[in-house]
Amino acid sequence: MGLFTCLGLSSELAIDWQMNPEYSFGTFESWGGRERVRSETERIYYFFIDAWGDEPRLCLMERGVKHAKVVAEITAPAEMLKKCVAEQGKVALFERTFAINKEVKNWLQENVVEIEDSPLVTPVAEKPFEIDGGTALPFAGDPVPELSTFSLPLKSGEMSEDSVVALVKKYDFVDHERNPQGNFSNHLIDNGDGLTVTDRVTGLMWQRGGVDIMSYRSMQNRIKKLNQEGVAGYGDWRIPSMAEALSLMERTSLNGQFLHSCFSTQQPFIFVDGIRKPGGYWFVDFKHGRAFWASGTIPGGFGRFCRCE
Repeated sequence: MGLFTCLGLSSELAIDWQMNPEYSFGTFESWGGRERVRSETERIYYFFIDAWGDEPRLCLMERGVKHAKVVAEITAPAEMLKKCVAEQGKVALFERTFAINKEVKNWLQENVVEIEDSPLVTPVAEKPFEIDGGTALPFAGDPVPELSTFSLPLKSGEMSEDSVVALVKKYDFVDHERNPQGNFSNHLIDNGDGLTVTDRVTGLMWQRGGVDIMSYRSMQNRIKKLNQEGVAGYGDWRIPSMAEALSLMERTSLNGQFLHSCFSTQQPFIFVDGIRKPGGYWFVDFKHGRAFWASGTIPGGFGRFCRCE
């Protein structure tokens, strides 16, 4: 198949036209899915529409047991994608990935799938820590104002909605649904390595970039690999707790996110180290400015890792 040849994958692979984000959760993330997966190494490929940004994007997903990776973005007619999204009807605010419709499928078959060197196909390369530009932040060694410091919980554990509300109130975090007038302030410094910043209030070092959308298990595997490589000179990177992730939330939106402009905007919502009680995953969404949970019908989440100084 031309598309897979273009992506450097086996030409023997095929698109699963029946798969979509909703079915993929039942198949690969939970018991009792629509079919039994034969092997953890098995991979299937399907197209979906990512509508988290200002404009919908047509993407190719590589899916497996506890594995989710966007491998390509397809340049498609914007109006066609918007029409497909509109056909979905009213959906939850935080469910923004959609199955393709017949029109999109036909367009893909005619313009993309069988073409080896299609200019419409852009492979998605993983750039876990790269980010361009300066930070406009003070550097280590610069004069420091008098600060109140906080030791935030390193783990979230199982969290209900009530426990998230209690956490937000305890630290007065900004959450634009639960506490929009929150007054928690961090004090970020530029570590001068082009990769990281450190918050002098919480003592946390943060990566300025992040990792692409993937499952929780894949995220853990990625952290293990990055720690083995000693990214930015350290081997103790981890997924932040709910409290740690919320400590970055800003009251005003910069570059379309409630996040300091030193950070990449390519990770609009990130996993936190906590699961929802009675079920689901917790995330912190910097685009909409709040913590939220999802059942898993979205194809995983983004990552931004931290470590204690």
